[in-house]
Amino acid sequence: MNDIPGPHPHWDRIDPGDAGLDAARLAEAVTFAENAETRWPRDLDKADFLPTLTQHEPPPWNETIGPVAPGGGPAGLFIRRGRIAAQWGDPDRADFTFSIAKSYLAILAGLALGEGLIDDIDDTVAGYVDDDWFGGGGNLAITWRHLLHQTSEWQGTLFGKPDQVDHFRDLGSDGDAGRKGEKRLLQTPGTYWEYNDVRVNVLARALLHVFRRPLPEVLHDSIMDPIGASDSWRWHGYRNAHVRVDDVDMVSVPGGTHWGGGLQINCFDHARFGLLIQRGGRWAGHQIVPAGWIDALTTPCPLNPVYGYLWWLNTGRAQYPSAPETSFFAMGAGTNLIWIDRAQDILMVARWIDKPSVDTVISGFMAALD
Repeated sequence: MNDIPGPHPHWDRIDPGDAGLDAARLAEAVTFAENAETRWPRDLDKADFLPTLTQHEPPPWNETIGPVAPGGGPAGLFIRRGRIAAQWGDPDRADFTFSIAKSYLAILAGLALGEGLIDDIDDTVAGYVDDDWFGGGGNLAITWRHLLHQTSEWQGTLFGKPDQVDHFRDLGSDGDAGRKGEKRLLQTPGTYWEYNDVRVNVLARALLHVFRRPLPEVLHDSIMDPIGASDSWRWHGYRNAHVRVDDVDMVSVPGGTHWGGGLQINCFDHARFGLLIQRGGRWAGHQIVPAGWIDALTTPCPLNPVYGYLWWLNTGRAQYPSAPETSFFAMGAGTNLIWIDRAQDILMVARWIDKPSVDTVISGFMAALD
């Protein structure tokens, strides 16, 4: 058996015992994950709002401007030593994955550095884009590192959404909006951390200008095709996100599904992407992601120790107490999750888990380790 799967749909399975797993406890963990479904409605395309996202935003900020599709039920894969030890639900179903798309953007940024399209992570972004949307005020001082750390404090409106929409956003709350959207005094770039989807979309647009190609094409050619992904995934843009690059009309894709659009993908393709990251960016003997980039994106942000370059960390086990501190995560609302632990050779993809149950889901799989 191989620890790297062949092209879709080939992927070796492993007996729980051979993977160092207790079969009965693994079955219990899978059953719990199957029954820990999010409280979100499945018919998201018919909902009046996206829970915790547009739910508390006033018009016109709450307008959905990209496609939304129904969500599937809980589904996932648990992979040990590069092979599938367990699966549940319908892992072939391509669902929107919300902010996991941000973690894909971080990998594309690493590719841009590796190809010399970005000279240095601490270069200011203004020197790389074609127009004035980085001009003036604090925007001129924003670096690529600031955008990847979510410390940019970029100010402006992109595709009809102002940066203010995510001021005071509270990721820990699924209830009332609190102060979300209340205007605050902006700080010097690099001195304030804020989870802000408009600014992530700014990063995506800046990367489009750097690659001078639509980002889904870059992802396909440089990542998904080399790792043998299926052809079912799509990265949808907003209807008003058309930009001109080299006098060619291109769509700038978002780093999530906050206002519709984003990455629509199945569990197997997520898992291939996750395995690439777990293996340090190498696949079948080839260094696909520049050497050292995975270590860089999993280094804690000085202003938020549980955040790296658009990936979540488990510093001090603060994110998920049941996961090893060496774990890191791509996470999206819903809850959608890619969990990676290189020390334990663990990779899990889980879709549509009730947010309060995520740590319990993780604890179940950890209990299955012999």
